[in-house]
Amino acid sequence: MGSMREELVLASASPTRARLLAAAGLGFAVEAAGIDEAAVKRRLAAARASAGDCALALAAEKARSVSHRRPAAFVIGADQLLACGEEWFDKPADLAAARAQLKRLSGKTHELATAVCVTRGDEQLWSHLSRPRLTMRILDDAFLDGYLAAEGEAVLGSVGAYRLEGRGVQLFARIEGDHFAILGLPLLELLGFLRERGMLP
Repeated sequence: MGSMREELVLASASPTRARLLAAAGLGFAVEAAGIDEAAVKRRLAAARASAGDCALALAAEKARSVSHRRPAAFVIGADQLLACGEEWFDKPADLAAARAQLKRLSGKTHELATAVCVTRGDEQLWSHLSRPRLTMRILDDAFLDGYLAAEGEAVLGSVGAYRLEGRGVQLFARIEGDHFAILGLPLLELLGFLRERGMLP
């Protein structure tokens, strides 16, 4: 079906996603999609779409954007949205926003709608949505101050203002779902698809 020479492109500027793919032994190029994510989210929120549908739409939009420029490549698009009740959260703009966000999530369960898709040319070949659920402990002010001082601006790269592979794991009482999806990419499902296409040994 495929060959090892076929080009794989990650349509994401996320260093975590690139690290996950590289650690799994994949050869790939990185090309950020540069789409207007906020506009897509506004449109879908107005249409009362679910966080999962929005994450899938954003992943597909990113992949399509890069596919137009590289039509022969297999392009991986991915996106993650944090939903707590009816509210969607974006990456915090600064540490004050991160603190406010963590206060709102404290003691509650949120979902990380994590989508991945693969396109080639004009065709979407495959997509997958994973929805891990994470329950935060009740976080007091002293803990939050210490946590944010230790983690610093690293938390601004995550929709939840935490890195589970770092001190962020201390925020949680319970975690249900795929670890790779929590980090931003449903990796096992993606590897399964690439194997079926003959792109992995």
